[in-house]
Amino acid sequence: MSAAEARTAVIALGGNALSPPGERATIADQFRHTRKSLEPIVDLALQGWNLCIVHGNGPQVGDELTRNELARGEVEPLPLGVLVASTAGWIGYMIQQSLENALQRAGSTREVVTLITQVQVRPDDPAMADPTKLIGHDLTEGRARSLELKGHAVKEVDGAYRRIVGSPAPWMVHELGVIKFLVDRGTIVIACGGGGVPVFRDEELGLEGVDAVVDKDLAAAVIARDLGADLFMILTNVDAVYADWGTDQQRALTELTVEEAERLDAAGALGEGSMAPKVRGAVDYVRHTSGRAIIAELAQGRDAVRGTAGTTILP
Repeated sequence: MSAAEARTAVIALGGNALSPPGERATIADQFRHTRKSLEPIVDLALQGWNLCIVHGNGPQVGDELTRNELARGEVEPLPLGVLVASTAGWIGYMIQQSLENALQRAGSTREVVTLITQVQVRPDDPAMADPTKLIGHDLTEGRARSLELKGHAVKEVDGAYRRIVGSPAPWMVHELGVIKFLVDRGTIVIACGGGGVPVFRDEELGLEGVDAVVDKDLAAAVIARDLGADLFMILTNVDAVYADWGTDQQRALTELTVEEAERLDAAGALGEGSMAPKVRGAVDYVRHTSGRAIIAELAQGRDAVRGTAGTTILP
């Protein structure tokens, strides 16, 4: 089977998979976690699938913001969009190198490339006027007030201050044509790191960056939808979508139809900052393609590919 005839899969990896909560993640640790996270992707690659990988960057961009804070007296801080591009570069490098090494050990000559990706959002998206996404580490009250004076939104959470930003919905991946060209020829592409760099199109200037973040699962769903992928898999830190989550009656759901998933979401049963975006992205993908979407725990990625773990969302 030629690369152009091969099935296509889009895999979304959570940023916490590379930097688990509660761990002081050195680069060596993050490389170690990266190597462990790639087993299901290596399996798919060796089976001949065309692949696009999307990764999160929540912990990493939070660290970058802290570095900006600590160095602000010496160098000019960088805007959030630039930090998203920066983390997409070095996390992509970790995945690219680790995956290429694993493939070479398995006897594969597949190429891997990282693509810094711009994701177009609408500047009038309501999320821009109502920021809710927590980013970065805790701030002192003084620093929080200073950021507010500079126009940044800040929120007090559990007695600590955190920056919050808008998280607009992605509607188009600007580099989709390049991604498709590379994927169709068999190159494994790492794209939309951290959800991609959010941009909008100005009538005079062209593309312009936005001080916001895009949910990586929603961005991955847009790529999977527009590539017409056969499989869209979200690997996270939860083993499945649950009904009655947080109660004594909670139970894992092995299969969901689009309609059942939408009913759970409408009832507020999914968790707005956690499972809900994953399910919405999977639903949007399934609704527009004939493929299947799977949400599974990273450690069960191999079983999820075989259909024996996680939650599969069907038309």
